[in-house]
Amino acid sequence: MTLREISLPEGISSTAAHTTTVDPQKAKSSRRRRVEIQRLKSSCRESQNGVVEDGDDTCGAHGGVSVMGRRREMEDALTMEKELVELELSKKKYDYFGVYDGHGGSHVAEACRDRMHAILLEEIMRWDTWRKKGGCGGGDVEGVDWEKVMGKCFERMDEEVGGGGDEKVEEMTVGSTVVVAVVGKDEIVVANCGDSRAVICRNGVAVPLSLDHKPDRPDELARIEAAGGRVINWNGHRVLGVLATSRSIGDCYLKPYVSSIPEVTISKRTEADEFLILASDGLWDVISNETACQVVRRCLMGRIKSQEFFNQISKISSNRAEVAAVLLAELAIAKGSKDNISVIVVDFKKCSRLTCS
Repeated sequence: MTLREISLPEGISSTAAHTTTVDPQKAKSSRRRRVEIQRLKSSCRESQNGVVEDGDDTCGAHGGVSVMGRRREMEDALTMEKELVELELSKKKYDYFGVYDGHGGSHVAEACRDRMHAILLEEIMRWDTWRKKGGCGGGDVEGVDWEKVMGKCFERMDEEVGGGGDEKVEEMTVGSTVVVAVVGKDEIVVANCGDSRAVICRNGVAVPLSLDHKPDRPDELARIEAAGGRVINWNGHRVLGVLATSRSIGDCYLKPYVSSIPEVTISKRTEADEFLILASDGLWDVISNETACQVVRRCLMGRIKSQEFFNQISKISSNRAEVAAVLLAELAIAKGSKDNISVIVVDFKKCSRLTCS
């Protein structure tokens, strides 16, 4: 995984990712903004004559962007890990993508960025080793029991950032939502804890693979009240009038009302699958699932109407998935998003759309 700094066209109001403060006067007067792009090489292989060769990969091109936007501090983070794991028995390979939306500070999101995929790898390998030794009681004999593995991963991550009860006072109010996608050739596993979101495009139709954990969601409200907590409508529905999401990693001071247990969905891959979007609520608060998929679909197909703007962004990379992620982030800013914005786009069409025309 690499980080690159690029310049965006005039009039775009992004600010640098992973920057903790920004001078409002300089931000207002500046005509050019900088963004750091997190990207991986495409999982397709390109030969010397420019022809893209199909490989034994789980997905095609993918790219991500994390932008400070109009916030004074950067609290988002993301991770993209190609071929995180190959199961010993089934020989299945899985890629890992994660978006982490921090609040109260950045250190929980940063800890998730640095550690969550490593913890998940350990849990997957532990499960695979157990199966190899003949264990299969109640689990998925053919593969991984993703609900158990993801649940243990999130539990360990929560303990590492202080959810186990040994936290410092200044760390008690820091947390992060998490949405993770593990992509294999046959399935897509999404684990969500909070209000970041995963959406897949199938035959042009936006299909959510996660449900936002909002405090006023009926089942979440019932869970919070059963634990003795309250949801107060204070500038939006919030747990104890404070937190606008009902699940997260960290946030020790709000436990047990705020849970770190993820909801896990497993979707079988089909020929209709076009691409996957993972993003923080900085995007979803101002852009619908349908609009986001329309924008990415047009970008991947090279059908953006504003060719001048598209061409300028395309100078960032020949990877259209990466360009699509940047375009979504800039669209969210243009539509008034006041939050950090993190977006990952994973293109499932391996060979037809690797480079921009």
